Amino acid sequence: MVVRKLTVSSLLLVLSLLLVLPGCRSSSGSNRESSGNNGSSSPYSAEDSDAKPVTLRMMHIWPEDSSAQQYKLVSQIIDQYEKDHPNVTIKQEVIENDLYKNKLKVLSAFNELPDVGITWAAGFMDPYVKSGLFASLDDVVNGPELKDKFVPGTVEAYEVNGRTYALPIELNITPIYYNKAIFAKYYLQVPATYSQFKQVVRMLASKGVEPVALGNKDRWMGSLWYMYLAERIAGRGTLTQAISGTGTFEDAGLIQAAAEIQDLVDMNAFNKGFNGLSNEEGKTEFMDGRAAMFLTGTWEIPNFTTNPDVPQEFKDKVGFFKFPSVEGGSGDSNSWVGGPGAGLFVAENSKVKEEAKKFVSYFVAKWGEQSVTDAGVIPATKVDTANMKLPQIYADLLGELNKASNITLFADVQMKPDAAQVHLNMIQALFGEAVTPEEFAKQHQAAAQKSN
Repeated sequence: MVVRKLTVSSLLLVLSLLLVLPGCRSSSGSNRESSGNNGSSSPYSAEDSDAKPVTLRMMHIWPEDSSAQQYKLVSQIIDQYEKDHPNVTIKQEVIENDLYKNKLKVLSAFNELPDVGITWAAGFMDPYVKSGLFASLDDVVNGPELKDKFVPGTVEAYEVNGRTYALPIELNITPIYYNKAIFAKYYLQVPATYSQFKQVVRMLASKGVEPVALGNKDRWMGSLWYMYLAERIAGRGTLTQAISGTGTFEDAGLIQAAAEIQDLVDMNAFNKGFNGLSNEEGKTEFMDGRAAMFLTGTWEIPNFTTNPDVPQEFKDKVGFFKFPSVEGGSGDSNSWVGGPGAGLFVAENSKVKEEAKKFVSYFVAKWGEQSVTDAGVIPATKVDTANMKLPQIYADLLGELNKASNITLFADVQMKPDAAQVHLNMIQALFGEAVTPEEFAKQHQAAAQKSN
């Protein structure tokens, strides 16, 4: 498998030219059904008004309780589409991230995917495309609404053999967010190096404060810690070559990265019971002010900026910093783990495929326009924010994105499904100290060789 490395020259070109973008608990079974024409006076053609009724099924990952701003934005876009197309009814099914992935596998086995759904790039998408389950969206990406609208490097992550099978709507990097009030209380400085970071961890733990919030039951959150340590110690090339099968996970630097994870566990860096908590439960440790730090993606920015359900007092306390450099390591502190986030697919066997494609084109365009101001997330499409008043943390993160030397796609997304499952299982075992760093590396190497 070819590992997709997202570089400044591609992914961030538009940022330097336009200053573009500058400044989950389960909700399974919760469905929202929108009505067709709800009395809006929005213009539509006579053809639309006389068209045959169409019902689209959309499945996504933003429950109202844990992703309020994204849920609201999706609902707004759907409502407007139904007003503009009174013959169309769109039914939402909303399922938290990990349950969503499981359900997608089940539905694919019976070839019963929703008309429109969420996918991720590279290895995650690969089996669905090879099984003929996702429709090609080349005509959509080159259509009048979206042609030349994507940040360079984002759509490419959703290509297989030169054809596009999903359209990205998000672009993410993963900083370490921190509680400025807790840092100030204990006279702590933002760490620039990993040794300084461990000093911060020791100080907080000695004071009875949870240093880092983590819910590792979902495992991909723990993967972020391993990926950063692997990149900072062994270097991006060593890590990505191991993932692609052209290198080895038994490299000394990658084994050291795994050992550092267990050192953090032994230092009580993470909240109690972290390996049995979901991401949403782990996040609560940070949101409730019990944990001082939280490594997660920029998809959480709404909770620190625009979400009205989060107290402003807490929002004012949140800052962020880059994952620190490791002394003597081969990595670059301006390199991030991240990349294009969720994307939209259209099911190949959808009985309303053409209408689904029209909706996806509309959705992606509207999401790009409204996600910055309405939801506070970073879209994958170009948005000129020169005249927008943005929260400072949002603007600062975009400034860091503009300076990024590299963005390496999440390991479990890069990998093919079987290897990704081994990776995630080994991540939880590593954090639980059920395997040694050497065993961790050996299992990864065997999985990488088998899948490539």
